[in-house]
Amino acid sequence: MVGVLTESVDAGAYWRKLKARLLQDGANETVTNCHGLKMLSPDGKMRLTDVADVETLLRLIQSIPSKKAEPFKLWLAKVGRERLEEMADPEKAIIRSQEYWRKMGRSEKWIKRRLGGQEVRNKLTEYWRTHEVDEGKDFALLSNIIHKEWSDLTITEHKELKNLDKQNLRDHMSEVELFFTAFAEMATEQIAESMDATGLEENKIPAKQGGAIAKHARCELEEKTKKSVISGKNFLKGADDKLK
Repeated sequence: MVGVLTESVDAGAYWRKLKARLLQDGANETVTNCHGLKMLSPDGKMRLTDVADVETLLRLIQSIPSKKAEPFKLWLAKVGRERLEEMADPEKAIIRSQEYWRKMGRSEKWIKRRLGGQEVRNKLTEYWRTHEVDEGKDFALLSNIIHKEWSDLTITEHKELKNLDKQNLRDHMSEVELFFTAFAEMATEQIAESMDATGLEENKIPAKQGGAIAKHARCELEEKTKKSVISGKNFLKGADDKLK
């Protein structure tokens, strides 16, 4: 990255000087987050090379005076401004999401289904948040229980079926998949409320029951239509099996 942005004849030397300057400026965490891994070097040998994750790379781009780095800096400033606007007015985040999905070719009907499902999801996570369920791993665990119950697939298995990697699974669901995901989460939230489920263990019960209710409806629909609700199709650009 340093070599591309600076066009230095000795990118390694430039990087060493940059690291020293960052340490002097107090950016210890940024430098610490650069780890050495053995990679093939120009001389054909495996040598320790500093690597970093995306967040650290973006931080380093901000530290490099380069014309090539300027577009990235402008983009980071734009994204930062948009994030501040969304914090002040959350509705702007919804509008930007709609614009993003339209650019990706989603239909208005699909967008409405996606937004409706997100509203249901927000109500469920708010319930968990106020009933002693920790965000992060516990939210993910309960979400996986619901998904497994209604679809017979874990979230990871569903992503693998759709050939997804880091993409958001819901952004690549069909309208009917979005419907059943929301149905399962709505049922879960209502059952949890009726039980006043508190904590992770108690909330596992409505998660299973809510998912099971949606599964029952899914199986009935599949029996009537002779079509599977679960799809391996996605919205990836150039995908052979793309959702309509």
